[in-house]
Amino acid sequence: MEKDTYKTIKKPSPEVLFKDRGSKFFGYSFPVTTEDETKEHIEALKKQHHTARHWCYAWQLGKHYEHYRANDDGEPSNSAGMPIYGQLQSFEVTNILVVIVRYFGGTKLGVGGLIQAYKTAAQMALEASKIVELTIDDLYKLQFDYPEMNTVMRIIKEEDLTIVNQKLELNCEIQMAVRKKDSEKIFELFENTYKVFIKKIED
Repeated sequence: MEKDTYKTIKKPSPEVLFKDRGSKFFGYSFPVTTEDETKEHIEALKKQHHTARHWCYAWQLGKHYEHYRANDDGEPSNSAGMPIYGQLQSFEVTNILVVIVRYFGGTKLGVGGLIQAYKTAAQMALEASKIVELTIDDLYKLQFDYPEMNTVMRIIKEEDLTIVNQKLELNCEIQMAVRKKDSEKIFELFENTYKVFIKKIED
């Protein structure tokens, strides 16, 4: 069965701070939907923390978790970006960017220490975030004449569907979101309703 929910955050996390042997790791998470947005947040943090050493990050995009990237930003290979990305996977979140800003404290932590520090800071940032579960929806457009209104509204109410947009005149039009797993059932329901036309809106 295809999964029809995903987890994400609606607003940025508060700043978190993890310290290890003098090094400081500031953690942030941001809701994002495009790669350009991730770049804007990273640039803003570089201005804010202009004396830091590293701005390491990982992001994941898409309701099906299909795009991701991890960046070590000058730290030893796979010691920063991948541990951050690992936390995105363990929290099962998408449409999210986690950035860890590091100030070097004079003592080298070694690769093991770095992996642990970036993992912990990312975990703290995600724990400080409000994670929400959303459904993956299909959008449909219904077209019908005014007399069919009661029938249509009754089905929408019974099936607990979400109206996204509506234009109720002589010729009525309603756009609604249907949870993916119920999509076929709802489509058939309306398709078999006399004088009501349903069409899927491709996203």
